[in-house]
Amino acid sequence: MACTYQRLFHCCLHIHHHDQSSLHSRSAGTPCHSLAVPDGHRALYFASSRALITSEDQQIHLPYPHYKTSVSISRPVVILPGLGNNSNDYIELVSSLKNRGLDATVAKVSRSDWLRNVRGLVDRRSWSRKLSPRPLLDWYFERMKQAIAEAKLSAGDDTKVSLLAHSAGGWIARVYMLEYGIDDISMLLSLGTPHLPPPKGVPGVVDQTGGLLDYVNRACPGDCFAPDVKYICVAGRFLKGERIILSEVQAIARAASKKSSHHSRRKQWAPTLKACLVGQSYKQVCGQADVWGDGIVPEVSAHLHGARNITLDGVYHSMLGARYPDKPWYGSPGVLEQWVHYLE
Repeated sequence: MACTYQRLFHCCLHIHHHDQSSLHSRSAGTPCHSLAVPDGHRALYFASSRALITSEDQQIHLPYPHYKTSVSISRPVVILPGLGNNSNDYIELVSSLKNRGLDATVAKVSRSDWLRNVRGLVDRRSWSRKLSPRPLLDWYFERMKQAIAEAKLSAGDDTKVSLLAHSAGGWIARVYMLEYGIDDISMLLSLGTPHLPPPKGVPGVVDQTGGLLDYVNRACPGDCFAPDVKYICVAGRFLKGERIILSEVQAIARAASKKSSHHSRRKQWAPTLKACLVGQSYKQVCGQADVWGDGIVPEVSAHLHGARNITLDGVYHSMLGARYPDKPWYGSPGVLEQWVHYLE
């Protein structure tokens, strides 16, 4: 852990020495923040970053900055694709990690592979929220085993790997550790993973996992494999959802039906409509619409009890639909640097 904080210090020091304005302001007496960390060590992060660390729940809130750092770490990384993604979606992420001294192996998953999960929809246990991950996700576990073995082959059999899991890959990784053990795993770092199950009894909320997340959080709650496995959970705050209010929906519908001369009015309602649609997505995951999230997964669902929980401002859920620099995802330049130093 001390090594991690040392890397954070050196990253901050690197930025400081390459920012002449910061150097000038510091020489003029501008203080830098000294942030308390759980094990008693201290990490420095300069005032211009507006970083916030709270000891309770180990939660870190960081804005989306525009700088690059260089980190050289040798532990192999296994990337776990999210729901609907395939291995090729992570080519740029692999390249970015390699540039920082990290060898990454992506679990081999195609988009058509996810169709295997359709059979879970016809399982009667799904409708009673009693679906279990096995054998439904055995195909994904096999791809994980193969990727871990491949990563260890190049790094050495006695080397543990860090799991870098995107979206659903994060909670699937938790089940993998429960079923196959943690002998080969040192860390789980999740990006935009819906870790928590939706609440029961909320009108309009349907558990889209059929009870899978209930199972995961009963069988392996929070950071249950700590301290042997380190848990880092990264969430994004790209858009705040809004509740659907009937009067607003009717006003939006009327604006949309106007002729082109009223284009500006329709444009005015567009952000509200988008926030309402995203809010309904959030509601299906956490039971509430008017919360912040990465456009797909609400912030509150992407954090785990006991983990080091990080929130990044302005970060979108997926590389699909992302646009740099105004709509970056977790692996975009300037965002990746905010969590890459945790990989060991």
